[in-house]
Amino acid sequence: MKISRSLTFFLALGANVSFAQEVKSLDAVVITATRTERLQLDVPASVDLIERDQVRDGQLRVNLSESLGRVPGVVVLNRQNYAQDLQISVRGFGSRSTFGVRGVRLYVDGVPASFPDGQGQVSHFPLNAAERIEVLRGPFSALYGNSSGGVIALTTQLKPQPNRFELGGVYGSFDTWRLGLNAVGGEEPYAFAVDAGRFRTEGERDHSAARRDSATIRTAFLDSPLGKLRVSVNALDMPDSQDPLGLTRAQLNADPEQASPVALQFNTRKSTRQGTLGADLQSRLGESAQLTTTAWLGTREVTQFQAIPVATQTPANHPGGVIDFDRLFVGTDVRTTFERGAVTAHLGITAEALDEDRRGYENFQGTTLGVLGILRRNENNRLTSVDPYAQAEWRLTDAWRFHAGVRSSNLRVKSRDQYIVGTNADDSGSASFSAVNPTAGVVYKVTPSASLYAAYGRGFETPTLNELAYRSDGSAGLNTSLRASRSNNVEVGVKLALGNLVKGSLAVFAIETSDDIVVRTNAGGRSAFGNVAKTKRDGVELFAEWRPFERWSLAAALAYIDARFDSSFATCGPPPCTTPTVPVASGNQLPGVPEQTGFIELKYRGGWVDLTLDVRGQSRLFVNDTNTDAAGGYTVTNFAVARTVDLFGSKPRFFGRVDNVFDRRYVGSVIVNEGNSRFFEPAPGRAFLVGLDWPL
Repeated sequence: MKISRSLTFFLALGANVSFAQEVKSLDAVVITATRTERLQLDVPASVDLIERDQVRDGQLRVNLSESLGRVPGVVVLNRQNYAQDLQISVRGFGSRSTFGVRGVRLYVDGVPASFPDGQGQVSHFPLNAAERIEVLRGPFSALYGNSSGGVIALTTQLKPQPNRFELGGVYGSFDTWRLGLNAVGGEEPYAFAVDAGRFRTEGERDHSAARRDSATIRTAFLDSPLGKLRVSVNALDMPDSQDPLGLTRAQLNADPEQASPVALQFNTRKSTRQGTLGADLQSRLGESAQLTTTAWLGTREVTQFQAIPVATQTPANHPGGVIDFDRLFVGTDVRTTFERGAVTAHLGITAEALDEDRRGYENFQGTTLGVLGILRRNENNRLTSVDPYAQAEWRLTDAWRFHAGVRSSNLRVKSRDQYIVGTNADDSGSASFSAVNPTAGVVYKVTPSASLYAAYGRGFETPTLNELAYRSDGSAGLNTSLRASRSNNVEVGVKLALGNLVKGSLAVFAIETSDDIVVRTNAGGRSAFGNVAKTKRDGVELFAEWRPFERWSLAAALAYIDARFDSSFATCGPPPCTTPTVPVASGNQLPGVPEQTGFIELKYRGGWVDLTLDVRGQSRLFVNDTNTDAAGGYTVTNFAVARTVDLFGSKPRFFGRVDNVFDRRYVGSVIVNEGNSRFFEPAPGRAFLVGLDWPL
């Protein structure tokens, strides 16, 4: 009934043709769903655009959680733990990831921030330089390949314009600060953009200090002999980010600001270095065709000290308590676009490769803990994927558009064990996964200001390297019995764009997934996975923005999802567990997925000051498949103020922010199915920051 009333309201506004004619349409242009610039109203998918000002104004500009709260269906849990990155899920995809991001495809300036197995990270996203962030949800995400339950694509600013330099800085609670330099400019047909900065924090919790140095450099040659060429370089350095680990329920109740005792005992921490070089070239192939070529090359180095007890590492085949790997990744995407009359078509192929040297060491020397010990693991892992795809749009009439696409995804994993010592067996092995995933959607524009759409897509999600590493029976080799999860995704919705007055969208979706991956055994600090569960995700997402007056705006994003297991199975209890015996009932909620999320923002843009009040909330988060414990729901209020002044011939912008105004104590994220019941990662109480952006 509520959905029906909302739909009627949107259509009634859209049908007011006389009013729509008085207001110029400002519907945003999006790209991710169709690979060409299209108005949101013309796309049969849930796709949201976060503009530059929304990313930057009054924000720390370090975590995606600052900006993505306004997108319904996207949950970004800021763990306050820079050793483990954010937890990001889209309609429940990615919620079980205990570190990094999986199930969601990530891009920065067209270069993937996700590896071929679906594992990715967002720590190198240059938010201070962002021009826009596009978020795609639903069936058409499958056209981006493996593990694409959603797509998040950040694009930095790069266009010819008068040279502009800006110094920026922020200081806030917990001795948190960020300093940065941003420069853009260039005379047609050239452009450049530079963004560099340092971020540091002591963290609210004990043992959670971190430092992040980052730099992004982009250049554009818009009239080269081959076409429009853009080149990007992105670098990140995060040395010794402390990891406070999660807390048990008892520890959380006793002192939410403490680190887990074993985190202090083993000095748990993580060091990361990453560098990426990317280029994209757009070349005309006659009047009606264009060739787009994107290529990238990068390295990633990680050393992580874990809290695995010394006694647990005793078996000869144990990989130790220190993870150390170096990765080289390369890829290219080549796409030809044809436009003939009412049809636009894309034919392309994406090829990626990753070469990883992974080592494991003991995390002790004698009685000294938290130091690099002897070698216990040495292997080479290679991932290759080749994905041809096709996508087309047919504009049947001015009112009707039909979209369709298909992607053939092929992933091969090969591991070569280089540490066969004593009784160790050879852990070498290989596995391959493939799928053909079609999508289709239709759009009907009721009026120039309102449209209805429906879409279907089939997707799949392969196991990651970490999930393939061990077999549940303890034998040597990759877990070749693991299969990729496969999903069927249906969505219907309505969109509205009445100029600058009202914008809105309503989406209803249903997703069925088979062969979902869960923990089968947990022993010796190692988890083995299996395919045992079916899941369903049914939900509704609503976004609305209203500007009743020139200086005032009100935005709201609300989402409801019923994400549940649709079959019963057995899982493991506390380690050591070599046989799953704990029952998980059909109907249990997926852990890490809040049933309800909400965001409301009231903004006043005055001549002398800008004010922003936002309220964010979500319902409880179950911490495990058995639903025996949960982090409580919460609502927090945040307030920001900003003012631009004339000073010394320049216009610096001062801003301040208070997060969690009413000092609510709550759990910000959970570590799903954590074997030692250290599920909870507390959020900070009231926190302040002040900042300045000074154009030079």
